[in-house]
Amino acid sequence: MSTEVKVPMLPESVADATVAAWHKQPGDSIRRDENLVDLETDKVVLEVPSPVDGVLKKISRDTGETVTSGELLGMIEAGEVAAEEPAADPQDETVEADTSKDTAPPKAEKSAAASSGQDSSKLSPAARRVAEESNADVSQVAGSGRGGRITKGDVINHVRQGGPGGPRAEERVKMTRLRSRIAERMKEAQNTAAILTSFNEVDLSEVMALRAKYKEEFIQVHDVKLGFMSFFVKAVCEALRKYPVVNASLEGDEVVYHGYQDIGIAVSTERGLMVPILRNAENMSLAETESQIREFAGRARDGSITL
Repeated sequence: MSTEVKVPMLPESVADATVAAWHKQPGDSIRRDENLVDLETDKVVLEVPSPVDGVLKKISRDTGETVTSGELLGMIEAGEVAAEEPAADPQDETVEADTSKDTAPPKAEKSAAASSGQDSSKLSPAARRVAEESNADVSQVAGSGRGGRITKGDVINHVRQGGPGGPRAEERVKMTRLRSRIAERMKEAQNTAAILTSFNEVDLSEVMALRAKYKEEFIQVHDVKLGFMSFFVKAVCEALRKYPVVNASLEGDEVVYHGYQDIGIAVSTERGLMVPILRNAENMSLAETESQIREFAGRARDGSITL
C-alpha cells in the first residue's frame, strides 16, 4: 500500500518552506519515524519523518523547490524494511586484503588535504569539504583559527585568490532562506533604528575573581561553566529595570513599557547568524542563564532549534 508524505502544518508565521535535503532516494528502505527530508524555512529547519516502514517509491518535490503546508512531498510503499546485511568478519576482510593487494589497482582519488601534504587535523570539517569539492591545494594555506587551524573561510579565500580561474575567480552561491531573512532583518534594522556605537570601560576584576573562586564548584553543582555571558545578561536586566524607557517599544501612537526582560543572544552557525531569545531573563539564575545559552547555541548550530 502506498502512503503519502506531505508537508506538515507550518507555524502560523511561516508561509512556505524550501526542500533542503532528501536523506533517502527512490528505492531506499526507510523505517517509521526516521528522518526522510529536511524543510528549511526562513527561521528553522523542520525534519519530516517517515510515517511508516517501507521503501521510498517517489519524490514529488526536488531539493530547492518551494512547498506549502499539506503539499505532497513523496510516496512510500509501506511494508517490511529490508534487513541490514550482517557486518563482515574483520578476519575475512584481512584475508581478502592480503590476497588482493598484488592485483588491486591503485586508489585513484585522494583527499585535497592528503594530496597536498597538509595535516588533515589542521582542517576543520567544513574546510575539508570545501577543499575536496574545489580540488584545492591547501598546503600553503595559513590557518586563521585557533592553533593554526584552517577554517572554511581560509579555503574559500585561497580558492578565490589563487585557485582555478586566477585571482579574479568568483563563486556564486544562492542564499538559503535563513541567510536571506537575516540579510533582510539586518537591513530593516539599519533603516529603522538609530545606529550609534557607545564605548564604555567596565572594571570586571571582581567578576573575574568570582569566576576563578567558584569555577570548579560551579561546574560540579550545575554541570555548566560559569562564563561572562550570564553576568552580562544580569547586568542588562538590572539596567532595563532601572531605565525602563530603554526596554520600551512603539505601537502606533503609544509607547509600550515592558515589565519583563527578553534578551537576544547572537549565535554564529554554519547557516548564518541566529539570535535565540532568553525569555524572562530577569527571573533566571546565573546557572539557568548559562545552561539556556549553551542549549540554544548547540541547537542553533545543529539545526534543531525551534520557533
